[in-house]
Amino acid sequence: MKKEQTVRYMTTAAMIAALYTALTLLFAPFGFGPIQCRISEALVILPYFTPAAIPGVTIGCFLGNLFAGAVPMDVVFGTLASLLGAIGSYALRRHRFWVCVPPIVSNTLIVPWVLKIAYGAPELVPYLMVTVGIGEVIAIGGLGTVLLLGLEKYPMLFRR
Repeated sequence: MKKEQTVRYMTTAAMIAALYTALTLLFAPFGFGPIQCRISEALVILPYFTPAAIPGVTIGCFLGNLFAGAVPMDVVFGTLASLLGAIGSYALRRHRFWVCVPPIVSNTLIVPWVLKIAYGAPELVPYLMVTVGIGEVIAIGGLGTVLLLGLEKYPMLFRR
């Protein structure tokens, strides 16, 4: 990678991480707990536009969880769920409306176990999968799709 490309990649990743962290903290009351809708998760569609979004979303999730006071298991496995979702979104970047699926699935499968084990949520894991899944569909499937469609109108933002 040329120096200019490296700087652009790192800057883009840093901006996405900062935005994800800020949104997570700003909307924290909605983003944690058995019934959650993390607005910042809409950003996991960004790998559709640039691979720099993968470390950006991952670092942003890590910092958002850390600064919000999440327990270590949540910081690690919540971040892992977002990383897997972002990688999956990047892998499906040629299929615009499928980029939302991997992060919805990874969070729906991983986060309920974190809620149950790390936080001792009294609800059953299948129930938590439904509630977390609904929040993910709203945040990623709804807001993420709107973000994707809006950003497609400005291709110069994510010049490759």
